[in-house]
Amino acid sequence: MQKCRKEVATRRLLKSQSGASAVEFALVAPIFIALMLSIIEAGYFFFINSAVTEATAKAARLVRTGQAQAGIDPEDFFDEICDVVDSFGDCDQQLTVDVARFDSFTDLANDLTSIRCRDSSDPTIAGAQFGAANYGARRDIVRVRICYLHRPVNPALGLRLAKNADGFREMVAVSVFRNEPFEN
Repeated sequence: MQKCRKEVATRRLLKSQSGASAVEFALVAPIFIALMLSIIEAGYFFFINSAVTEATAKAARLVRTGQAQAGIDPEDFFDEICDVVDSFGDCDQQLTVDVARFDSFTDLANDLTSIRCRDSSDPTIAGAQFGAANYGARRDIVRVRICYLHRPVNPALGLRLAKNADGFREMVAVSVFRNEPFEN
């Protein structure tokens, strides 16, 4: 009789599904949460990337139309660009602006130097890597490069992009143009 009770209890336990939902949730929830965090991280990355592109467009517009040549010094120019991306982090630590003037497009093509983004291992890298002479005069060829360092919220998830030694992702946007024939 006791053997029969044990068999009935065992059968009843094996048929019971009262904890199945909890076990399924425990198996699926971490994967679902990781997927959601990855999607949010990717969206945030692309949002910051679009802000860096907008900062480059703003910088290019200031130079191309002659507004920068009309008396904006490099520090004020840097602050104008910082206004676009400052909600994502400290511009003094994460933003690098480079403006260069070229005599011809051939010279531009031969300039293979890459932008030197800020890096804690090299404190000599300045945020504004140019002088007022780099804005160029009317009809000059100018390149504007902006580098913004972004530290991912969750580096284990999300996009697998190259990062520097400090764990920042370098977002670089470039604009090449010929200045308009503005009044000097």
